[in-house]
Formats: sequence, C-alpha cells, structure tokens
Amino acid sequence: MKNLLASLSIAAALAVLPQFASAQTYPERTITMVVPFSAGGPTDTVARLVAEAMSRDLGQQVIVENVGGAGGTVGAARVAQAEPDGYTLLLHHIGMATSATLYRNLSYNPLESFEYAGLVTEVPMTIIARPDFPADDLQGLIAYLKENADDVTYANAGIGAASHLCGMLFMSEIETQLTTVPYQGTGPAMTDLLGGQVDFMCDQTTNTTSQIQAKAVKAYAVTSGERLEQLPDLPTAAEGGLASMQFGIWHGLYAPKGTDAAIVERLSKSLQGALKDNNVIERFAALATKPEPEENATPAALKAKVESEIARWKPLIEAAGVYAD
Repeated sequence: MKNLLASLSIAAALAVLPQFASAQTYPERTITMVVPFSAGGPTDTVARLVAEAMSRDLGQQVIVENVGGAGGTVGAARVAQAEPDGYTLLLHHIGMATSATLYRNLSYNPLESFEYAGLVTEVPMTIIARPDFPADDLQGLIAYLKENADDVTYANAGIGAASHLCGMLFMSEIETQLTTVPYQGTGPAMTDLLGGQVDFMCDQTTNTTSQIQAKAVKAYAVTSGERLEQLPDLPTAAEGGLASMQFGIWHGLYAPKGTDAAIVERLSKSLQGALKDNNVIERFAALATKPEPEENATPAALKAKVESEIARWKPLIEAAGVYAD
C-alpha cells in the first residue's frame, strides 16, 4: 500500500511539472491578442499600442488578430475556447459586460469563462454629427431630434459596439427613439457620417478626436466628468443637461479560464508596465484618454468592473427590449 501511495504521489507530481515549468518559462513563443472588432477601430488602436509595449517586456511578440462579428462575441468566444496556456488573449471593451444581457444565448459566460489580467483604459465618448447638421449645441441637438425623430439617422458600428451602447443610453436619456443605421465597424460608419449619408453618431475619442480637431464633424459633447485637454472647447454632456451620460468605454485584458495563475500574474505585471510606457502614455493622450493606474490593471479590479457593469447595463438593455439574438 505504501508503494502504491508513493507511486501515486510521484505520478501526481510529474503531472504538475510540465505546467509548472511552462509557467516558469512563459512566454516561449508568440502571443496572440484577439481584438473582437475590425482593424482600425478604437479598440484595435488601444490593443496595438498595448501589445507593442508588452512585447518588449515579455521578450516575445504579441500580435493583434482582429476577429470581428456579432458585437464582439465571436472573438470573445474564440478566446474562451482556446487552450489556457497564456498564448491566446482577449482585449475587449465594455461589450464584455453588456453581452451578458444583449445576447441571450452566449456560448460563454463573461464571469466564468475567463481569467482576468487587468483594466487597460477608459475612453470617453463624444456625440458628433455631420458637419452641416442644423443644431449648434447639445440642447439644440436634443430639441431638433425630438422634433424630427422620424427623419434623423443615427449611425453605429453594430449591435454591441461602443457606439451602439452610447446611442442606446443617449436615446433613453432624451426619451426619443431614432432610426438606427448599423454598420460593420466604426470605419464605415464614420465614412458615411463625413459624407453626410447619416446624421449623427456617438463614438470613442480614440476614433473621433482628430475629426473634431479638424472640424470635419460637428461635436456636441464628451461623456467625461470634465472637459478634455485635447478638446477644451467641447462641453461635457453634463454641462448640456445630461448628467447621467457621464461614462466611458473601458477596456480589459483576459485569458481563457484555467490559465495558470502564475501566467496570469505575469500578464498583469506586463500590462502594468505597458501602461507606464512613455509611448503608450503619449499616444493615449493624443487620443484623449489615459492608461489605467497600476491598482486598476489587476485581476481583481477588472473582475469587479465586469460585475458592476453587468448590473448597470442589464436593466437599461432589458427596458429597451432590443437584443442581439
């Protein structure tokens, strides 16, 4: 019996050794960071800056792979089903939380299918319109929308996208439903807005700051608590009477459930270092956002954020009665 127990103990120890060794030597090859949206969009921009900085820290290349579709759920599902070895990661935005309600038949559970590495950044939203739109300020915009609801078109990057969520909240706040025009990504939506094919939209500063600065669009408000240094003349939504429109599109880094705790910790530390990288700080600033502080780039902070945001958006989505499936 003693020999049997000893053999079982040795076998158990040997089974753990490869995993332990893997965690100790991680990473040994290229890491793929999945972005569940199209290339060139706001989340893709954030991911590529972070991936570049993490590559230098980890000593292995972190490549970004765009896996768009179904409001970010296709890419998220791929990572949820990936081998939990630390070589397939997910950089997702607020859609990680809202998908829990928007999609009633998800193939994964945002709270149970992932390990959390940390928060990355929280990007403000801007409310913008085609350059020749009649209204001149936020109150004028709201009044115009109420009077012309049947004739105004609102563009977004598809159900579940940041622009869709912002528009849903905006229409709820002004108690006016508008004709929504969904696109396959932020780029096409912005192109049509610039061309006057649609009237207005709401999107992240990472995608709109340069357009606003160039006066290629008419800007009405930013959803941050204070005016932005990069856009000092743009009032906050609260200044325009929409106090509850204060929010941002936060981004987080995830790994598949079951990824070794030591690997998750290594990724979290690498993320924290990346968010202190001068290039990341400067590029984020140019996009009117900033990296999360070290205490937020942690597994605990990201998990708490996902939980709180699911609770925040669930009643709003249910009240709207608009689901993605």
